[in-house]
Amino acid sequence: MILEGANLSIAFGGVHAVEDVTLRIERGELVGLIGPNGAGKTTLLRLLTGILAPDTGTVRFDGRDVTRMPIHRRAQLGYALTHQIVRPFRDMTLAENVMVAAATRVTVRPWRALAAVDARPARERALALLDRLGVAGAADKIAKNVPLGYLKRMQVARALALEPRLLMLDEPLAGLNYAEAARFADLIVELNASGVTIVLVEHNLSEVTRIARRLLVLHNGAVLAEGPPRDVMARRDVRDAYLGADQGAAAVHA
Repeated sequence: MILEGANLSIAFGGVHAVEDVTLRIERGELVGLIGPNGAGKTTLLRLLTGILAPDTGTVRFDGRDVTRMPIHRRAQLGYALTHQIVRPFRDMTLAENVMVAAATRVTVRPWRALAAVDARPARERALALLDRLGVAGAADKIAKNVPLGYLKRMQVARALALEPRLLMLDEPLAGLNYAEAARFADLIVELNASGVTIVLVEHNLSEVTRIARRLLVLHNGAVLAEGPPRDVMARRDVRDAYLGADQGAAAVHA
């Protein structure tokens, strides 16, 4: 097992965003974390990565308790997160964005690291990652001038620069058209096949159910269901959570 969250809970203003969630991610898995809007998916990712500290519960990575460990230390241990909203350094090129990420393995102050390291191998590494993500042709374009699809791929390249064993993707397909989403989903499968364990939060149900080996469904901050995609999506309570009880029942009997 590479990641375990045990009895995780957090409340904001007395309202539980995540309540007593336990999950286990095995090495090499590609797990889809799904649920309707407001289910607590992004909050759970933030608890697992250290952006938020749980009110109760623990997080273990590779057998080690990391519940109170700073984010940069967790990254050095081997996991990374991409955000739903891409946050590039807008006035830097795509290659420079990836180079900055790689430098965080040296220091929590990547600007200092970039000044101290040999730029040539760092750039070669960045270009190789951008090529792997299919956007090497835009490596020298300024981030604020490239389309969202390119930025999404750059963001994953930036995460891979940390050499993670576990990659958490928060809605990487959001904002992409059908063809772009399908290609990006195929790329996620390729990354998983290369040995990276992936947890994928995604609203694009057709793609996440196509590529994930296992689904975990959150609803109202708690685990509603988990298991193989076909079995999970056939459940009446999962359909009700997404569609409402009346429409979910109609969908089951359609």
